Amino acid sequence: MSILAPAIEAILFSSNRPLRVRELQQVTDTDRPTIEQALEELRESLTHRGLMLQRHHDHVQLVTRPELAGYVRRALRPEVTGRLSTAAYETLAIVAYQQPVTRAKIEEIRGVNSDGVVSNLELRDLVREVGRGTGPGQPKLFGTTIRFLQMLGLESLEDLPFPDTQRLPDHEDGEEEEPGPEPAGRVPEESPDEEVPSPSA
Repeated sequence: MSILAPAIEAILFSSNRPLRVRELQQVTDTDRPTIEQALEELRESLTHRGLMLQRHHDHVQLVTRPELAGYVRRALRPEVTGRLSTAAYETLAIVAYQQPVTRAKIEEIRGVNSDGVVSNLELRDLVREVGRGTGPGQPKLFGTTIRFLQMLGLESLEDLPFPDTQRLPDHEDGEEEEPGPEPAGRVPEESPDEEVPSPSA
């Protein structure tokens, strides 16, 4: 493994947010192909370890593997957990598989007004505006975020399971989110309206 791969590992581990590939280029003074090669080396080196390299478009970060989330949560002992309603799960699934998608399209599929649900998902950093449509008024286009990948424990959007179009999400109102991988070295994040535990020293 080149020295660049462990250098990127150290940078991502120390960062408190996902980093863009071009940021890694700048801090390492290397070109994009070199960074991409180093990221692939790092991803392969983490195959049998507790961390994995998570990527969402141009953003990358280190997170704990989803199968180990239970150990991490017990160790950090968060005081509260986030919750999503059935409507939120339905809307999130639509955005995940239809992105980029307008609010009107979401409402067409669900058959009900979805303003509040989409706003809630934006507050939780699970969906965000990714562009503007070409129709009247240039409506917002929504897509998922890297936090969405964390919740599902996925390395990238390519790992999304093939959708079952014959059934709707079967989550009960108030059901807890599935614990996803936690950012390396940090306390699990919660939605903005909930208490967030202080990071341990």
